[in-house]
Amino acid sequence: MTRPDWDTYFMLHSEIAKLRSNCITKHVGAVIVKDNRQIATGYNGTPSGIKNCFDGGCERCLSRVRGEIDSGEHLERCLCTHAEANAIIQCALFGNAGSTKGATLYSTFAPCLECSKMAISIGIKRIVVLSDYTEDASCLLSKANVTLLKLESGQLYNWIRILKKDWGTLARAEKRKAGS
Repeated sequence: MTRPDWDTYFMLHSEIAKLRSNCITKHVGAVIVKDNRQIATGYNGTPSGIKNCFDGGCERCLSRVRGEIDSGEHLERCLCTHAEANAIIQCALFGNAGSTKGATLYSTFAPCLECSKMAISIGIKRIVVLSDYTEDASCLLSKANVTLLKLESGQLYNWIRILKKDWGTLARAEKRKAGS
């Protein structure tokens, strides 16, 4: 039996985290890992207590969906917190901020400049992503000796296929059980 390598394993966790995103324009998930142990997750969306983006909580995202502004414009007006920032905030909220030194940040989308600065500040030494971001912070990450690695999405497909097969087997077993 084969198992996914650690990068694939934790990127799959990031993919699951993005399912909680409440942003209407892009879904992003992030996971912070230390010594192959997940210490925080995050997804993008409006802050706790603020109306969800998909319920109209962020005017900037609504303007983008209506075609009034282009992707990347007026980001300063966006109320959504990035997935990477949310994961970092979770570390602070739950008291494991000290354990981020030397940790790895997994994200389904490359971190923006602001999230890259936060990652550097809390001691992240490695960032693994699936997709690029137009606001490239790779030069800053390189200057801070943070390794940036891009996984090929194909590395996840095999594992997702296995999960789907397992779900299909489970569904058939439950259907047989319900029919008896």
